[in-house]
Amino acid sequence: MFFQKDIETMDREALRALQQERFIRTVQTVYQNVPLYHERFNSLGINPSDIRSLDDLKSLPFLTKDDFRNNYPYGLFARPMKEIKRIHGSSGTTGKPTIVGYTQNDLNNWSDMVARFISAVGVTDEDIAQISFGYGLFTGALGLHQGLEKIGCTVIPMSSGNTEKQLMMMEDMGVTVLVATPSYALYLSEVCREKGLTGKLKLRVGLFGAEGCTAEMRAKIEENLGVLATDNYGMSELIGPGVAGECEYRNGLHIAEDHFICEIIDPETGEVLPEGSTGELVVTSLTKEALPIIRYRTRDMTRITTEKCECGRTHARMAKVIGRSDDMLIIKGVNVFPSQIESVLMGIDSIGPHYHLIVTRKNFMDHLEVEVELTDASLLESYGELENLQNHITDRLRTVLGLTAQVTLVGPKSLERFTGKAKRVTDLRNT
Repeated sequence: MFFQKDIETMDREALRALQQERFIRTVQTVYQNVPLYHERFNSLGINPSDIRSLDDLKSLPFLTKDDFRNNYPYGLFARPMKEIKRIHGSSGTTGKPTIVGYTQNDLNNWSDMVARFISAVGVTDEDIAQISFGYGLFTGALGLHQGLEKIGCTVIPMSSGNTEKQLMMMEDMGVTVLVATPSYALYLSEVCREKGLTGKLKLRVGLFGAEGCTAEMRAKIEENLGVLATDNYGMSELIGPGVAGECEYRNGLHIAEDHFICEIIDPETGEVLPEGSTGELVVTSLTKEALPIIRYRTRDMTRITTEKCECGRTHARMAKVIGRSDDMLIIKGVNVFPSQIESVLMGIDSIGPHYHLIVTRKNFMDHLEVEVELTDASLLESYGELENLQNHITDRLRTVLGLTAQVTLVGPKSLERFTGKAKRVTDLRNT
């Protein structure tokens, strides 16, 4: 199902021409209106008049999260505050939040982008959607809210937490669409199963984002909730959710290429990699008015293809994010993504889907501990069975990771549950 079929199925040559026109205009806008870009371009000897095609993109400097922090709060805005209709931002858990702004036209475009990916997975004006994201500065809740209303969907703004009430509303209100982080959807699905509600709810589609979701986690959510679980991608610095989203075939996330240009780079060298390579996603906005961005380093690791999708959409697709370049753990010289560990754990019987990684350093050597929940407390009474399970998990992790981790088995429901983004890693090496 299409929301803007003429745009979503645009000929790639025509799409590239549109991108080029908007890219050149964006470069001129940031040079004229954002001091950071003006100074940075001048220091590198770059004049906007020299930027004449998309091929010139790679000659422009990167933008990073530090640039947002150093220009807090409004230093990167390209429009005066009287034109800014809304402010959003990051959670700011490690300092001041990353502040982003929107003109009315930005908000309209954002709604359209969200409407595209929710329509692509079959959500219609006949659906009732429950939003279990936390409302506030976070872009996820209001981003999905406005897109769902755009297509005529009924919206229940539940926010996060209060799991018992979440399930009550789903059952009583006949909710058909759930919006949540994958980790909270997983927790909801567990409680749903415990209460005997599996198969009794009317849920049919899950719109999950704001954090990574392995195929194994998705399968578990689908089994417990009976939904088609789908991924979407975005972040506040880019615009929020709507940058990319899956279609019904779930073979990559369609990028809104009329609004963004995406590159894949080597995170170490900054070199642009050829199509199909896995690397760090870099995004340039093409239509944002309040906060246009050039070559923003997302730190998310993925790959991109321009092959036409079975659904008929022609925009490039990005693979599911496998992790963040700055979240990747380097342990004894081995690159480890938490998603690799999650995939292993999800495929093992007798343990739950929740885990916690603890990284320490002793005598100049890195040490990885993986805390895993048992699903059956009675196993704690059988040392032999516990030891066999522990050895099995250790062997599986060693095969996938190429290193030995200490596996610690803990009782059922002893690890923290999350209503927002899950925090799975505690790195104590620099404390």
